[in-house]
Amino acid sequence: MSSFWNPDLQHLSPYVPGEQPKQEGLIKLNTNESPYGPSPKALAAIVACADDGLRLYPDPDAKALKECIARHHDLEAHHVFVGNGSDEVLAHVFLGLLKHPQPLLFPDITYSFYPVYCQLFGIQYQTIPLDAQFAIKLDDYLQKTKALGGNGGVIFPNPNAPTGRALPRAAIEAFLTQHNTSVVVVDEAYVDYGTESCVPLVQSNIPNLLITRTLSKSHALAGLRVGYALGHPELIAGLERVKNSFNSYPLGKLAQVGAIAALDDQAHLERITQQVIKTRTQFVKELGALGFECLPSRANFVLTRHPQHTGETLYHALRSRGIIVRHFKAKRIEAYLRITIGTDEQMHSLLKALSEILATAG
Repeated sequence: MSSFWNPDLQHLSPYVPGEQPKQEGLIKLNTNESPYGPSPKALAAIVACADDGLRLYPDPDAKALKECIARHHDLEAHHVFVGNGSDEVLAHVFLGLLKHPQPLLFPDITYSFYPVYCQLFGIQYQTIPLDAQFAIKLDDYLQKTKALGGNGGVIFPNPNAPTGRALPRAAIEAFLTQHNTSVVVVDEAYVDYGTESCVPLVQSNIPNLLITRTLSKSHALAGLRVGYALGHPELIAGLERVKNSFNSYPLGKLAQVGAIAALDDQAHLERITQQVIKTRTQFVKELGALGFECLPSRANFVLTRHPQHTGETLYHALRSRGIIVRHFKAKRIEAYLRITIGTDEQMHSLLKALSEILATAG
């Protein structure tokens, strides 16, 4: 700690990302990256741009990318905001749209960046407990809002992370009809793995709904850092004002051209996401045969526990066998492991390791 620090830094608890190990030969199932490569068309576009495209600044407005995203979602470019991964997009959302006198509401078990942004930007917040089955109950948000005497903002992932549970679009639409005087942010980072998107609600011009998306997961472009938001033009204008007061060139040329090519290759997206869904279904079935209990997942990961073994014990036992999964020490989920869905071969290796661990433990 330095005497030159802003005093607020002393109380800031930064987000801790999943481990990115340097050791070779590990089976890495801890950060929800795609086990398959990105679109070959995206790779070709990046290479072509790198040949003679890096001496000049990129388009600060990312016009071509916004138009591509808009076309993909049957929207207009003024419905689209882009940034360096959904993390940066969310940072602008918190600062530009969610900082109000009323507390921001989000689940008690969810993406752990949310409270970090609240600390960073001085946003009051309250968490709403998931129910006993780890599901989000939107009625609880309405009741809390009523008790607080005003409509504070709301943010939640759909499907939620790290639980993988999802809400149907109809439930979110019904919620929006009652919670309509402040922003509701639906984080759709994992939506391509079997969840109904809320994009049609943006198409119907709901003024307080904002959706955030990323190309890191289903498009297999975690290393490129491209995220975006979809919403009413007035919400997007607020985000642009924040962005242009902070960094007017957020996305480099390689990111812009690679993202456009990836979005245009829907066949590749469909192929690799359907393979993950197929693998997830079989993996959950085989976990059940080993005595594990799994939450119903609509994401590219599974949250699971074994009633006779602690999550921490299983995490370390897998690590000793060269397999990395994610263990959270947070209350209510400390017994669980979050396991990214990898290739069929990777999941087979994991199941074999778990079988050996359970047999050894007796």
